[in-house]
Parts: sequence; structure tokens; C-alpha cells
Amino acid sequence: MNEHIDLEARYCAHNYHPLPVVLTRAQGAYVWDASGKKYLDMMSAYSAVSHGHGHERLIAILKEQVERLNIVSRAFYTDKLGPFLERVCALTGQDMALPMNTGAEAVETAIKAARKWAYTIKGVEPDKAEIISCTGNFHGRTITIVAMSDEPQYQEGFGPFPPGFRLVEYGNIDALEAAINENTAAFLVEPIQGEGGIVVPPDGYLKAAEALCRKHNVLLIADEIQTGLGRTGKFLAVEHEDVHPDGLILGKALGGGILPVSVFLSRREVMNVFTPGDHGSTFGGNPLAAAIGLEALNILVEDDLAAKSAEMGDYLMTELRKIDSPLIREVRGRGLFIGIETDPGLTSARAICEALMEHGILSKETHETVVRLAPPLIISRAEIDWAIQQIGEVIDKFDRLRLAS
Repeated sequence: MNEHIDLEARYCAHNYHPLPVVLTRAQGAYVWDASGKKYLDMMSAYSAVSHGHGHERLIAILKEQVERLNIVSRAFYTDKLGPFLERVCALTGQDMALPMNTGAEAVETAIKAARKWAYTIKGVEPDKAEIISCTGNFHGRTITIVAMSDEPQYQEGFGPFPPGFRLVEYGNIDALEAAINENTAAFLVEPIQGEGGIVVPPDGYLKAAEALCRKHNVLLIADEIQTGLGRTGKFLAVEHEDVHPDGLILGKALGGGILPVSVFLSRREVMNVFTPGDHGSTFGGNPLAAAIGLEALNILVEDDLAAKSAEMGDYLMTELRKIDSPLIREVRGRGLFIGIETDPGLTSARAICEALMEHGILSKETHETVVRLAPPLIISRAEIDWAIQQIGEVIDKFDRLRLAS
């Protein structure tokens, strides 16, 4: 196993800090390492594997489409893209979609759409458009996107950054209202902040933000790359407050845990600002991705995975909150999108994740203080019970070590 780790360390840029485990295969909610040890996947590749690993319907569609047609670029029409985009628009209540690959690409697409809409429709003066985002946000890692970040590491050494972004405190509706001016094109927000530590805003915040955006003719754009497609117990996280954004960004689970598939969706007035040559992607909307994306959506709906996420998530959070330990400051989240905030003065979230790995559970820390739990939406109650037992044993072990020192 060490040889694989050593090989990556030698030839791969050190832009990640993985747990010391080498994974070789997966099925359902489980993965196996090079020595054959089995782990419960409580990470789901940052919500990309919501359907579970190796879903038989997705594998069947993959094989069928690979044998027919894969990549031809958007220079031509295909028989797969239209049905995929029709389905995702119908399920989200949006008029049109622009397909891309990664979540970051879809965010970049949303930024371009918001700016051009501001100039051509709203009447903002050229090069004056502003986009408001929130403290603690994570929308990706391109130069443009990290210009919106307030995380020092994401920006250090990568400037200069493009202008046109303003930050307001997440969850503070008064701060948002104060930041809106005649140049504001859009408010870009995560309904629940994932990389920020599974941070849930105050009840009513998103609905109030929607009302503010309508009042001031500002686009409300929801980044649901991690929270969308059933992860929080609703098909979209904005549905918890009956919010209808002007723009929507989806990715991760849209590819069924197989391919990078993303889309920016919006109402027709916004999407029509794009003309041929304005934007594009060689791989975005390719037939293989479209076929898998459509099947991923169909499975989510037909198997009612959002409802399963709500049921299993409520159970998991209830059981986690029964663990009585000073190490745990808070358990928070919605559906199967849960964070365990630890006390950094007692131990690190990284140390807990490493201990969980030894107990057969794979997760990952966020900002050294939060253990993220986001298993596949197909996870069973029995599997959650086993996970709770392991988590409880790990926390108890840390407590005993702390008291003994």
C-alpha cells in the first residue's frame, strides 16, 4: 500500500492531504483498500456518489452509450443532450440549461451569465457589475472564484484577482441588503455551506434573500453543487424555504459518481444573453455525460432518494447528538449532509477522521474542526447504526486518552 502512496507523493502535486488509505474498488456504500479491508464510505466524494458506487443502472447506461457515441463536441447536435436538459429543467423549474463538466466550470458560467445579463438587460454600466457572495463560501478554485473567497489559503500567492465581487456575512440578511447597489448583478449563495463546515443559515434567510433580490432586480443564484439532488432531504436545498432562484448550479451527483457533469440553469431572459461564441466547452454536454446525467436524475426521482436522505439524515443526527462528549461542540446539517464540529482545543477533526478510518469508516475533515458525514443516499439504517457505534467508540477513546493525560 505504501508504494502507491509514495508514487503519488513523488509524481502528483501536493495540493491534497489524503488520508493514508489506498482504495481499489467500491460497491454501494462501501469501498475496499489495496489490502482488502472494507470501509463504509461516509464521504461520497463530496456528494458526487449519492447513488452509491457502481449503481447497476448507471453502469448499464455507461456501457450502452460508450459503444454508441461518446464525444463529438457541441459543433453538432446529438440525440442525448436535449432529453437530459429537458429533464433537469423540468425537475428544477428552470427554463434553460448550459451544460459543463465540473462544478467550478458551472460557477464560472453563472458569473458570466450574471454579468452579461446586468449589462444587456438590467442596464448596469460597462465593467461595473458586482456579484455578492458570502463569508465562508466555497464555489471552486479557479482564479475568478477564489477572488470571492475569504479563506486566506485559497488566495495566498495567486493574485492579482479580478474585481467585481463583494462579501457579506453568511446568514446576515441586513448585511446583504446594505451591500446591494445599482451595480449588483447577482447574489451567489450556498443554501448550506459545505466546505465551510456544513453551516446551516438561520431559518428564513434564503426566503428573505429571495425577496431582497426581487425588490432590487438582482439575480439570486443558488450554488447547489453539493446540496442539490436529494443530499439535504429535498431535491434542492432551496426547497426547504420554498425559494425559486433565478439561477441554479448543479454538479457532483449529476454525474452519478461516474463522470463530471454539471449545468448552470436559469430563466430564459438570463440564458438568452449567450450567443454562439460567448461561451463553450469541448466536453460539456457530451452524449456520454448527458446519458448518465439523465439516468442519474431518473434514479433520484424513481427511488425517491431525497425522502430517504431526509429519513436517514434525521436518524443519523438524532443518534449523533446522543453522544455525550466535550469533544463535540455541535452536530448540524440537513438530510445526509452533516457536520460534527469538534473542540480544537481538545483534538483535531483530522485525528478523529484518521481514527474512524481504523474503525472502517471513511470521512474527511473540514478546516480541522468539522468531521463531514455525507454517505451515499442509499445507505441503510443498519449501516448507520454500525457507523454510530464506531463513531461513539472513537469519541470515547479520545475522551479516555484526554482524561488519562
